[in-house]
Amino acid sequence: MEFARITVLTLFCLAFGTIGAVPSGEDYWKYVWPNTPLPKAFSDLLLPYGKTNNLPIKFEELNQYSKLFFQHDLYPGNKIILDNTHSVSKMVQPLTEPIQGVTDSIWLENKERQSLDDFCNSPAAKGEHKHCVSSLDSMIDHVISHFGTTKIKAISSSFDINQDQYVVEEIKKVGDNAVMCHRLNFEKVVFNCHQVRATTAYVVSLVTPDGTKAKALTVCHHDTRGMNPELLYETLKVSPGTVSVCHFIGNKAAAWIPNYSVNHPCVI
Repeated sequence: MEFARITVLTLFCLAFGTIGAVPSGEDYWKYVWPNTPLPKAFSDLLLPYGKTNNLPIKFEELNQYSKLFFQHDLYPGNKIILDNTHSVSKMVQPLTEPIQGVTDSIWLENKERQSLDDFCNSPAAKGEHKHCVSSLDSMIDHVISHFGTTKIKAISSSFDINQDQYVVEEIKKVGDNAVMCHRLNFEKVVFNCHQVRATTAYVVSLVTPDGTKAKALTVCHHDTRGMNPELLYETLKVSPGTVSVCHFIGNKAAAWIPNYSVNHPCVI
């Protein structure tokens, strides 16, 4: 796997004329996966080095991340309301202070407030492999090294932040044990790329009452023994380790899975 990463990096640097060259992450993406658009989920990584951004997850977007549900709730015709404000209060702190990514909070108990360094340097949850990246090229290196190939596809959501009531239209399984890269909720642009064992990723097609279409990247965790027990009981009235639990992934994230059928990734 490490050989695959070094080979891509070396060829990329040679293409720019010198090993010491430092082209942009966007150039690196185009070199590795030509004619493949960069997912909007990763656009924050194109900010100039050292620049900061506002806290990335706006209040209107929190519901995309906080909705927990059972796997049997994923069927055509089922109504899903993202408004889960009560559980959001347990998952995040007021947006005036730095907090870690909402998606990670289901694995944390009484650890909502952390610094960026504390989060990235803290031990991974049981069955989890995680790695913080602060640039697009480091994310590309990480996923190529993890999978040992450039034949990967990235899948992301397309929620409308002004909508919170949906009906499920279609569910498509996209893979097991995906590597999820999502923006952490700090001013500094950092993504957490992590893989949690015993998971299945889906793309769920949704429609609102006014006909607005959306696409929800969804992850179902089949081993929930390490999840936040207070949050699980409050939202679903279940205990960790008893039943599969699913959640949506918001717009500032993407899932990486192998794509051996083509020579370049498919950005969905």
